[in-house]
Amino acid sequence: MYNRGIRGATTVLQNEEQEILTETVILLREMITRNEIEPEDICSVWITMTNELDATFPARAIRQLEGWDLVPLMCSVEIPVQGSLPKCIRLMIQVNTEKSQREIKHVYLNDASKLRPDLAISKN
Repeated sequence: MYNRGIRGATTVLQNEEQEILTETVILLREMITRNEIEPEDICSVWITMTNELDATFPARAIRQLEGWDLVPLMCSVEIPVQGSLPKCIRLMIQVNTEKSQREIKHVYLNDASKLRPDLAISKN
């Protein structure tokens, strides 16, 4: 068994509570579905948002999902780098798995697909 990191990112159109919560859940569900993982396998989830997003804690959305009440979650502000992608939410899931690094499927949705076009999936 290995501890692997699964990266994911998405964007929102507005600094609005419900949109941040909704997009966080969409991203998380896509990450766990594509990687076939269960909350019990997860060590922790690190969540960052760009500094203009301050309407809510995205961890709130995850905490409300069934089976996620004991998964450690941490929110933080992304480093404010000039020219970086705005209105971006990033997740780093640390998971116990038998999968190799190459088998891990990272997920980039919405405008975040620009960050890693080689890893982006289409959600149209």
